[in-house]
Amino acid sequence: MKPKYFVAILFATSLYWMYLLYAPFLLSITIAALLAVSTSNIQDFLYKLLKSRFGAALVSSLLLAVLFFAPLGYFLATLTIKLNSINPQVFVGVEVYVKEFIQNPPEYLLFIKPYALDALKDLDINSLTRKAISLTGTIGALSAGFLKNAFLIIIFYFFAQYNGVYIMEFLKRVVQMSVDETTLLAKELSAVMSVVFYSIIVTAMFEGVLFGIAVSFMGYNGLLFGIMYGFASLVPVVGGVLMWLPFMLYEFSIGDSSSAIFIALYSIIVISIIADTFIKPLIIKEINNRLLKEDDTRINELVIFFAIIAGLATFGFWGMILGPAITAFFLTILKLFEARTKECDAN
Repeated sequence: MKPKYFVAILFATSLYWMYLLYAPFLLSITIAALLAVSTSNIQDFLYKLLKSRFGAALVSSLLLAVLFFAPLGYFLATLTIKLNSINPQVFVGVEVYVKEFIQNPPEYLLFIKPYALDALKDLDINSLTRKAISLTGTIGALSAGFLKNAFLIIIFYFFAQYNGVYIMEFLKRVVQMSVDETTLLAKELSAVMSVVFYSIIVTAMFEGVLFGIAVSFMGYNGLLFGIMYGFASLVPVVGGVLMWLPFMLYEFSIGDSSSAIFIALYSIIVISIIADTFIKPLIIKEINNRLLKEDDTRINELVIFFAIIAGLATFGFWGMILGPAITAFFLTILKLFEARTKECDAN
């Protein structure tokens, strides 16, 4: 057997066992690496400021924990407590209102009455109540699992930031590509991921603040529900509906029709139509223009927008990071093929 084949077999075997060893942590490691790539400009700024790679990695990791994971941890913990103390009569009141509305709808909605009555036959409020109460345990378990994953991501993120330069230099030496090609690949991925990361943070905060202000005027916890809306807004198509529809039904059930109509119209017009449909792509475009000064590294904001949606639909919550990363990687590979084709034509 030739030595190169023997080495290839050893490499394949070791790669297989490495996969088995680190399989439970692959998602956390991938997300941490992509987040490190996304925030590399922050790491560079902190390194210039602190003159310490360790200090810069530590500060950037703390910032990520506070800005990204702390709000979600607060949301899960608070939601678990709220569900534990929920009064089952709330569901009864909502059921009474929904049944009354379906049986006596306004004239302009009479056409949906037969379909609504059929759906109402399958509505079992006791079953829904039991499911809502059992959901508390599920959310508690998800909270514990999320906190564990968040902790691992922060740890891996710190090491990725601290050793990022050495890792990149090592990969450039190992990968069978030219220095220019590996540099292009790293620059393209870093550029797109930076735009994606900051766009997600800014748009989620923007829409969450809009919803939080509205519900705070209605007497609810604006911070909690603002955070909830911010994360719900990442869900494609139905994200906002998951938040304002329960509010509307509850307000109608307690007889506060004006608040119910207000929260529905405000969420649809101000947040869903104006903020999400028109302002969100503009935010992505502005961040794209500010972060990426070179035209060659820019990717159309609509491509980034749909990559986020596709990632969320395919991979769930972390798809907002994975979707754009996969898209950017694919487009960069196409650029490399294009460059090689031009070289061949020139020769």
